Amino acid sequence: MRHPAQRLDDASRREFLVHSAKAFLGVSCMSLLGGGLAHATDPQAAAATPAIRRPTAKNCIYIYLAGGMSHLDTFDPKPGAETQGPTKAIKTKADGIQISEYLPKLGEQMGHLAIVRGMNSNQGAHQPAEYYMRTSYAQRGTIRHPAMGAWLSYFNGRINPTLPANVAIGGGSQHPGSGFLESRFAPLPLGNPESGLQHSALPPGVTEERFEHRLALAQELNQNFQKDYDQKQVRAYRDLYAEAVKLMSSKDLKAFDITQEPANVRAAYGDETFGQGCLLARRLIENDVRFVEVNLGGWDTHDDNFDRVNQRCELLDQGLSALLADLSGRGLLEETMVAVATEFGRSPRINSNNGRDHYPKAFSCLLAGGGIKGGQVHGATDDTGSTVVSGSVLVPDFNATIGYGLGLPLDQVVTSPQGRPFTLADKGRPLTNLF
Repeated sequence: MRHPAQRLDDASRREFLVHSAKAFLGVSCMSLLGGGLAHATDPQAAAATPAIRRPTAKNCIYIYLAGGMSHLDTFDPKPGAETQGPTKAIKTKADGIQISEYLPKLGEQMGHLAIVRGMNSNQGAHQPAEYYMRTSYAQRGTIRHPAMGAWLSYFNGRINPTLPANVAIGGGSQHPGSGFLESRFAPLPLGNPESGLQHSALPPGVTEERFEHRLALAQELNQNFQKDYDQKQVRAYRDLYAEAVKLMSSKDLKAFDITQEPANVRAAYGDETFGQGCLLARRLIENDVRFVEVNLGGWDTHDDNFDRVNQRCELLDQGLSALLADLSGRGLLEETMVAVATEFGRSPRINSNNGRDHYPKAFSCLLAGGGIKGGQVHGATDDTGSTVVSGSVLVPDFNATIGYGLGLPLDQVVTSPQGRPFTLADKGRPLTNLF
């Protein structure tokens, strides 16, 4: 006769294990799991393959601007062009580089930034383009590809043995996570950065002694099940709860608490969620979390483009400029690559709703720190912002540049559970001239 748990499908097994753990332990640790449970090449064997070069960055903060940021109204203005609309260009601290008037604080930080103006994509709808930007692969029904944070965690492992290697602040449920890699490489998702790491404290009425008793009871109950079903899926949950319990009692938990920051530091980042997320990212990087993603949505400006971009830019300008200045002042920018990405640009043509539509043919992304030479521009669009005329950069090239700075083995082939070979940036080649 088959064991009852064996008759469950994967989703039901996961649900059964999670709810059992909640009942016995009084804690909720599902957020630590992230993506699905998949198989891949042994990470230790993969990590033994030499990287392309010695890394210039130890870790990465990845800023994702969901919705498709207008390049013309941010980092690639075209003064005097009809397509520019009312947005004006301003000078920056870097000679000859102009950006939007909506980004004055970043203009002061331009010495740290490299603008990649030659970006173009073959994906023009939000979800496929966002997936492509994060993974370098087109979305397919049969497989899920890992995002950059999962690749970094997979190849290089943790620096801090207690904290997760990969964290995502904000964003939706569409994140590809660990893809076909095992779930332990997925990002730990956090919602409000001011809430810290939720479910990390004992629930009311549960003492340390009672908690230890519940742990011992759960381990006793699980012992035979784990012995009879020594499978990756079962081991993943065992490891998940062990990691959660270890983190609950760790002094490193304070890394998630931004209330410990001085008032003037918090004020520099602004009091909005995005700015405080950037501050949390700095704290996590400072405590040796390898990869932190911070999300800022609202860039889907089909209507009222200029007012809405102005509002979004105010948040981006405050949070990102504070992050760059803070990292630089603490000596962390040299070892931390900061990447700013979006799924596509917005159309040079201004539509009847005073908005701009999806435009994958030309857009801008940013890189800073981690060996990147600031105060430069790579690529160019024509006088109307419609077409890339020099320095064309495909999405996999941008991701390969991040991987290159982090010293990841770009040509290392990892086999998915379906037996298909993949690399972290597909056929992308890094922009080595930026370093």
